Amino acid sequence: MSVYRVEAAKASCGVSGCACRDRTRRYPSDLTDEQWQVLEPQARAVMAELRKSPAGAPMKHDLRAMVDAIGYLTRYGIEWRALPVDFPPWEAVYAFFERWSERGLPQRLVDRLRGRIRIACGRAELPTAAAIDAQTVRGADTVAADGAGYDAGKKTKGRKRNIATDCLGLLLMVTVTSGGMQDRDSAHRLLALLREHFSTITLVWADGGYAGRLVTWAKAVLCLTLTVVKRTDDIKGFVVLPRRWVVERTFGWLTRHRRLVRDYERRPEHHEAMVWWATVTIMTRRLGRVLRIFT
Repeated sequence: MSVYRVEAAKASCGVSGCACRDRTRRYPSDLTDEQWQVLEPQARAVMAELRKSPAGAPMKHDLRAMVDAIGYLTRYGIEWRALPVDFPPWEAVYAFFERWSERGLPQRLVDRLRGRIRIACGRAELPTAAAIDAQTVRGADTVAADGAGYDAGKKTKGRKRNIATDCLGLLLMVTVTSGGMQDRDSAHRLLALLREHFSTITLVWADGGYAGRLVTWAKAVLCLTLTVVKRTDDIKGFVVLPRRWVVERTFGWLTRHRRLVRDYERRPEHHEAMVWWATVTIMTRRLGRVLRIFT
């Protein structure tokens, strides 16, 4: 529990000594009232799905305080035990994170937000094309040796994030593998999950690292047209390549969250969950801006 406890009579939630329902928003990572109005209906709907499960007991802590706590952790890269004391106890926040992650609820929350952003931007709710890429991040000492690998191309030992985005750069799918796995090998599971969740997608763009048998496999097994956008030999210096820049920009958005600059998670699925939670923050703020423009 937190070291600074409030008097039981002043506790604002069902847990003695916790005043999370009355906490003051004071950190840059905290959701504003406008952003919470955007996110709350989606979060409540996802929470209702959790309560239908056999282990779905009602949560005593404030939902907004929980989301702000995870947003603080992903943005500033702190340890769980270092959460400021005005949030709910770190044990409760971690239990909330683990409970949602095991059931894929952050991904469902992202799906809801993505659909609203696409509609607000004049697009169909479901995408028809995607772009994929991979990024290797250095692993901390908390990452097991058998879960990390050496990426010879990036000269980095750690884990590899494989992501798929739509044409707006909104995250569609993420998988985490060993850094030593080749991009085209790790893309098999990524593309399979992409096909499973988005039957509307027929075209995928990728860089030269995905060329070869993956293109044939994707077409024959998944009915996906994998188009490789290559960099020509006569180009010197930095050049923005068509389609590929969208997914590269998404990596830039993600690495603004310090918890994702390096891999601190013991389990790959927890790293995937951190990516989803960072995306919740990114999409909530983007949807707030989009709605402000069109209203």
